[in-house]
Amino acid sequence: MTDRGPFDPGLQPERTELAWRRTALAIAIGSLVSLRIFPLVLPAEGIGWGFVPGAIGLVAACGLWFAARRRQLRVTAAVRASALPGPANMPAPGAGMLLALTALATGFGAAAIAIVVASTFLADGR
Repeated sequence: MTDRGPFDPGLQPERTELAWRRTALAIAIGSLVSLRIFPLVLPAEGIGWGFVPGAIGLVAACGLWFAARRRQLRVTAAVRASALPGPANMPAPGAGMLLALTALATGFGAAAIAIVVASTFLADGR
């Protein structure tokens, strides 16, 4: 007889990890698309800057992928270790990954605006 308590492996922590993996995959695909499109859109003087957001996005996607796995393992271990069911014994997942994703999205938006403005000025010769 095994005493698993209130925890059923593979439910909420795994679903959350899969959602974060989909987010990381979406960021990676968007970054790859930007690596492909920015050199075509930007003038010759600004092509080097077009690779920066894509490279940062790929690094962030890899970091998010591994952070999601680490979080899932930690939450699963904490839930299995809790002796009594209830909110007091459940782990608090924290908001670090969500905050990092928000900062990344805001940074990408600001970088995209800066690249568009810079490419406009470079194209006009100002």
